[in-house]
Amino acid sequence: MERRIDGRLPNALRPVRIEPNFLEAPDGSALITWGKTIVLCTASISDTVPPWMAGRGTGWVTAEYAMLPGSTSPRSPREVDHLSGRTQEIRRLIGRSLRAAVDLAALGERMVTVDCDVLQADGGTRTASITGGYVALRLALQRLIENGLLGPEVFRAPVAAVSVGLVEGVPLLDLCYAEDSRAQVDCNIVMNGAGEYVEVQCSAEGATFGPGQLETLLALAREGIAHLLTLQANIVK
Repeated sequence: MERRIDGRLPNALRPVRIEPNFLEAPDGSALITWGKTIVLCTASISDTVPPWMAGRGTGWVTAEYAMLPGSTSPRSPREVDHLSGRTQEIRRLIGRSLRAAVDLAALGERMVTVDCDVLQADGGTRTASITGGYVALRLALQRLIENGLLGPEVFRAPVAAVSVGLVEGVPLLDLCYAEDSRAQVDCNIVMNGAGEYVEVQCSAEGATFGPGQLETLLALAREGIAHLLTLQANIVK
């Protein structure tokens, strides 16, 4: 089987390491290193919810995402006056994915904000943010459970995400930037521990793809996400 530009096989993830409780100040935190991509994820709990949710007795999980200026070369300009469309889309994706892992009614009128700051980018920053963000979220809510403020039923199935794509017609798992920039098909797949899809984002870049190719990519994603879910479970247990 032909090796990739970084020596991996087509169905291999880059090395993934998650360091829990990386910071002391947030309610939960995790530093995820995924190949050369590094993302700092923190989770902060407040006892208020957005005004449009007040009085409903249910909670909310939201996310913010940013790439630090030094995360890429050349420098990424800091988004100060307004957020790019890409940043807004990724924030919404992370938020949707993490809400799938929480019973919002069981959370009560609390809001958890998960901040994902990209320290270094080499492809897969959104999937790393979701995978590391879940660990930060889980650790934050476990503190409330340990203090008797929440029950374990607040947790639904865990979530993780990975990228897959077709590069020169070859299905690949977990694209680095050099592969992503040449991909004819690029997908980001989010799944939970029950084997269900949370989100499937697939787009063709100059070439269409068929049902068989899509299923091959989804099978690769399932294989990679199973590994990530195991890694998460070993950390948060």
